[in-house]
Amino acid sequence: MVATTRPGDVVWLDVADAAALPAEEVLARLGSGRAGLTTGQALDRLAMLGPNAVRSHRARWPAVLARQLRSPLLILLAVTAVASFFLGEPKDALIIGAILAASVGLGFVNEFRAEKAAEALHSQVEHRCVVRRDGHPSSVAVTELVPGDVVELRLGEIVPADLRLISVTGLECEESALTGESLPTAKATEPTGANTALAELTCIALMGTVVREGSGTGLVVATGGRAEFGKIALALGERHPETEFQKGLRRFSMLLVRVAAVLTTTIFIINVILHRPIVDALLFSLAIAVGISPQLLPAVVSTSLAAGSRRLARHKVLVKRLVCIEDLGDVEVLFTDKTGTLTEGRISFMRALDAAGHVGEEPLKFGLLCDEAIVDSGGDPGGGRVIGGNPLDLALWNSPAAATLHEQLRRYRRLAVVPFDHERRTVSVLVERDDGHRLIISKGAPEAVLARCADVPAQAAAALEAEFAAGNRVVAVATREAPGAATLTPADERDLTFRGLLVFLDPPKAGAGDALRRLAELGITVKVLTGDNPAVAAKVCADLGLPTARVLTGADVDAAADTRLAELIDKTTVFARISPEHKARIVRLQRRSGLDVAFLGDGVNDAIALHAADVGISVDSATDVAKDAADVLLLEKDLAILADGVVQGRRIFANTMKYVLMGTSSNFGNMFSAAGASLLLGFLPMLPSQILLNNLLYDTSQLAIPTDNADPEQLARPSRWDVQLIRRFMLFFGPISSLFDFATFAIMLQVFHAGPPLFRSGWFVESLATQTLVIFAIRTRRIPFFRSHPSLPLLLAALGVVSVGALLPSTPLANTLGFQPLPGLFFLTLVTMVIIYLGLIELGKHWFYLSTPPVARHREPPHAHRIHRRASRFTVASTSLPREAKTAPARP
Repeated sequence: MVATTRPGDVVWLDVADAAALPAEEVLARLGSGRAGLTTGQALDRLAMLGPNAVRSHRARWPAVLARQLRSPLLILLAVTAVASFFLGEPKDALIIGAILAASVGLGFVNEFRAEKAAEALHSQVEHRCVVRRDGHPSSVAVTELVPGDVVELRLGEIVPADLRLISVTGLECEESALTGESLPTAKATEPTGANTALAELTCIALMGTVVREGSGTGLVVATGGRAEFGKIALALGERHPETEFQKGLRRFSMLLVRVAAVLTTTIFIINVILHRPIVDALLFSLAIAVGISPQLLPAVVSTSLAAGSRRLARHKVLVKRLVCIEDLGDVEVLFTDKTGTLTEGRISFMRALDAAGHVGEEPLKFGLLCDEAIVDSGGDPGGGRVIGGNPLDLALWNSPAAATLHEQLRRYRRLAVVPFDHERRTVSVLVERDDGHRLIISKGAPEAVLARCADVPAQAAAALEAEFAAGNRVVAVATREAPGAATLTPADERDLTFRGLLVFLDPPKAGAGDALRRLAELGITVKVLTGDNPAVAAKVCADLGLPTARVLTGADVDAAADTRLAELIDKTTVFARISPEHKARIVRLQRRSGLDVAFLGDGVNDAIALHAADVGISVDSATDVAKDAADVLLLEKDLAILADGVVQGRRIFANTMKYVLMGTSSNFGNMFSAAGASLLLGFLPMLPSQILLNNLLYDTSQLAIPTDNADPEQLARPSRWDVQLIRRFMLFFGPISSLFDFATFAIMLQVFHAGPPLFRSGWFVESLATQTLVIFAIRTRRIPFFRSHPSLPLLLAALGVVSVGALLPSTPLANTLGFQPLPGLFFLTLVTMVIIYLGLIELGKHWFYLSTPPVARHREPPHAHRIHRRASRFTVASTSLPREAKTAPARP
């Protein structure tokens, strides 16, 4: 009978209190029962307590706007503009205010669009769990769980809330994310004593931990921010640990802060020494500081990432965070499993071979009895609809041969089970026939099962080798009589009688060979990590063109020290019969060589390696733990889709670096020129409002950079942030820009005999033209336009901005902005100077890149990275997150 909520029932319990009480008493206090809550009760509690979430992925415009306004330079400039308004310079103050508002607005619009794109991506990934409601099992979203729900746990799942366990079958949970304990913790249902440490609450399954072995059922006692994992995630805040791309942005920003500080201070001191008005000197200095800073860099990056994410989504690639696209482009080595990646992943049962190697149905019968398939009829092995389980069990049940055995299977009743784990590589059951005869059945990897058999016929060994050589997957079945047995443990898997082999087909995937060749062209080395037999793995890889001269096994990995194993990894493509720990060790050692490593996996045994990799990649159909450990999700398990993602990551990085290199060099040159002009001229070379307008127009044109084409060589290899390269680029190309600025000064003074308004107009147009058009030289290492074509939006944006700048001094706004119409001869001179400038930049570019060394680096993701990754599953679109209770829950 389904429990109903009674007045006085508590709505949640602390895990320490729940662990100290018997399971039945906890059920009673939460107004629940073993059949779970009713749908009405669950909805009432959800409305009362809020969703089972610790994060929100809603795009919030106030937060985006705050990021635009938090620049100290912008704030100081705005304050100074207000001060100048009250000091008698209202026109300059209003012009500066309008330009600042336009700049902030432009950045806000683009970043908010990127946030909305990220929100849309996040909404496509949903996590679900099985709960008992209204007396029946049903699948619900993790965020809809409430205290009192009864949840079923299975191998590879993430525990969706803090649970008081009410039944377990060999259940073990990996709790290192919370307790720091590396070994899985065995779980039980008996209560623990009061004041027991968190790591010793054996009757509690903690939210965010992983089911490593067995299965169980638990009662939800706390959700969201009230759960132990939720408390930790909330304490870490919303901010994720930095990616390598974000670290590069931060280091680059610090470089600009130092350069801006030196230039601003120097220019201010020069102007004060020359007895210019303090307000004008301060505004001019601050405008210089803002001018050297690429204000719209966050908008350009966000626009690039948002556009990339939309393209990736069309190619069936979802990124959990937009910045992960950049990391995906860095990949140099990809470790992947075999099933579903190199093979079709649609496993089909082919035949059953008896102990003599002949086709027979007895091994199939034992294989169907010894399984972990999920059946909606309550687990009756003789019938019902199979709705879940591992692929091999599903293939058995869905085979035509299985339908002929249903009547025989109904004669058996399962008494006990030892679930499959990746150390034993075996599952065993204790069954009883309707005549009382009891039997232990074991099924698993042939090497593991045969090692537990008392005797194996020679014909069986020969048949097994033949199937492996053909590239087929094989499972062995064995039995032992067990009269009077009532329980089953791994120790009972001994002295077995070999019963036969189950042969499955998983052919190489069509197109996998082409995808591997494409990855190779992108400079990515693919290596295979599989738990399958070495001969099978080698056969599949050889058929697809991967080198298989040497195959390492788990035994080889165990026998080699780290130094020796690192050498073997470099020479090996296929690793077979390896454990989860082996996978993680191989990934870590490969990363120590300085290479960027991605790992593609979808099983519970892949989670450790996913965490160890630079980029964790999984698929939408993967186990919960694999999806939560991954940074990138593929909607189809296809290496061609992954190659598309790598290309997008590299294109985004290439386009971002175009903006950074161009902006820093040209801005630095202009500001360096301004500092020199302050010494030579008796007036400010450009008004603060003109500097800001120049910067706004220039940055506006660069918002088209995300649409730009990338040269093949920019996509062929990963690129990394190098602040030293940016500094060298700025110091090398900036002075070239300044040469033409000083040439402009000379022409304006000597040829046109310009006063302050005409001088400022000429320099405004020249500086805008040179720093905007130089993108066409800097965007490629090739000869621009002839061997590398920019995108049409970028071309139109750059030419449009230069045209606007050239026309401004002749418009009605000229007087307001402090401009004066320019003579026609100036524009002829300008065209000549731009051509010479771009030619000189082209010559300098080839010399500069010849002397540029490659960049190398190594990183370790911090422990907090795992918490943030896993917290993403407990995320809702709304902003109403559950808060920790202000008072303790009701006590008896």
